Amino acid sequence: MSGNGNAINTVSVDCPAKTNLTLHVGKPRSEWGGRHELDTIYCAVSVYDTVTASRKKPGSGFSLNLEGAYLGDLASSGNDMRRNHAVLALFALAEASGHEPDVALNIEKRIPVGAGMAGGSADAAATILALNTLWNLDWPIERLQQVAATLGADMPFCLTGGYARGTGFGEQIEQLSEYSDDVRNLTRQGFAGRLLVGAYQAELRTPEVYAMFDQIGADPGDNNHLQQAAISLHPRSGQAIDEALRAGAKQAFVSGSGPSVIAFVPTDDAAHAVQSAWQESRCVDRIIATKAPAHPIVHIIA
Repeated sequence: MSGNGNAINTVSVDCPAKTNLTLHVGKPRSEWGGRHELDTIYCAVSVYDTVTASRKKPGSGFSLNLEGAYLGDLASSGNDMRRNHAVLALFALAEASGHEPDVALNIEKRIPVGAGMAGGSADAAATILALNTLWNLDWPIERLQQVAATLGADMPFCLTGGYARGTGFGEQIEQLSEYSDDVRNLTRQGFAGRLLVGAYQAELRTPEVYAMFDQIGADPGDNNHLQQAAISLHPRSGQAIDEALRAGAKQAFVSGSGPSVIAFVPTDDAAHAVQSAWQESRCVDRIIATKAPAHPIVHIIA
């Protein structure tokens, strides 16, 4: 390895998107800044953003580069780099570990933006995992999760992927084995394996969805309590759910706060039928075929 003797100079992390197989929303809590109580089963989905972290000269500060075909609002010139989730994660871990944030970050976006799939949280988690290796911290995941929890509810889960139960405002994470009763039960209901993501050019802002939820509540039949609010703001999501279920999806639902729709498909025929139904009805803008569960992957580059 070049540069600093045996120092690691570049680390890349592929971090998967998340969905919520169940998302039960309680009351807002003032001590959490108005965030709502949550009880959720997280599941990581094999759509990956890749964050590459490289050492820079001491005192040179950070840099951020974004790549990808579907950057949404992230590509706007008015977007403040310092508010990017990955940059916030860089500064948080630098402060917690006593390092200077002299790091070049490159993010290759594949997870839909503003879509209820934790793309920003995945980027933050990937940054934390990359820096844990780049800076030779070797911190256990629980310590990294404490840093991640200061940044957002989904981020501690994104550090591990797989399945987990989230409580508190989503930041208290209990990893679930694929053989746990909760996961076995969800798998029996069809919440596992192959899936299609119906993605949109439009974005939904999580605070707007919660504000609508506070007004209209949840449909009693929804495993995702935010689904009715998301559909009221973005009706095509509801159309995509109906089309998918009619075409043979085992489960179809809004992912998190939306607007993306997840359709679990048990067979090749069901996958083709759902894809055709979505294309013919034009109720989604883009279709991503993938599977679940998934986990982050760390690569030492140089």
